[in-house]
Amino acid sequence: MLKVAVIGAQTLLGRELVQSLEPQECSVLPLSTGALTQAEEEGDLVVFAPEPALLEGLDVVILADAPQVPGLLEAFPGRILDLREEPDPKLDPMPLAGEWPKGVKAFRGRPALEQVLALLPGLVDGVAEVGGTHLRSVACLGDRGLDGLMEQTVAVLNGQDPDTEKLGYRAAFELVPQSPRGSLLEVRVPSFHGDLLILHLRGNDGIALVQKEAPAGVRWTDAPPSSRDVAVSSELLAHLVLQTAGRTGLLTLGYDPILWGVLRPTLRLLGLAR
Repeated sequence: MLKVAVIGAQTLLGRELVQSLEPQECSVLPLSTGALTQAEEEGDLVVFAPEPALLEGLDVVILADAPQVPGLLEAFPGRILDLREEPDPKLDPMPLAGEWPKGVKAFRGRPALEQVLALLPGLVDGVAEVGGTHLRSVACLGDRGLDGLMEQTVAVLNGQDPDTEKLGYRAAFELVPQSPRGSLLEVRVPSFHGDLLILHLRGNDGIALVQKEAPAGVRWTDAPPSSRDVAVSSELLAHLVLQTAGRTGLLTLGYDPILWGVLRPTLRLLGLAR
């Protein structure tokens, strides 16, 4: 049986990881990032303060947040998966398919958007050009995003100026475009969960686009998915409308950055996907 520790189990991502791993064929040790606070000691989730002795005999340590114990992982002989918001850039990103390859000690998480775009050739055949808009929720920011949006929303409803310290920008009741990255424009939306990627596709000259069978982890839908639809789905939801005799198309992809972008690939990487 696989033995796993989750450091930062008290965070949004950490809680979701523990809940996803516990039903699997593995044992899970939930660890905080440092000495337990009173709230953590009294909380519903049982967590332990991290120390090297607790890591003995474990196979994998997953970082949902940074440990505050100096040198905690220096002598750890097992595998390490860094899923923090800002992971170690020296690590290779987790592979897009398959289980953990032999001989590799550590990976960092791969951004959900990057995983989605890598799927595109497996969803639609004949694509030559892609551009579009990424409607991004605050879920990618974890507890900071959820708490920040909730606090700002309450403040605005009470006729107050919202505090932007947690998020770094005003999110409540606002659409906030970011600088374009290539042909993709990110727009931050006041949604707690669920991202939408709306892509304009153009096929090769004289060749029609073709919708392909949905690969594992993807489901074609009869209508464009909403943020609510994808917030409760562990699958990526896809909807395609072909135009101009199939030479162009509008592809809507909906996914939750935690459920689909982190939990699903983590279980697959650890060989626990069913």
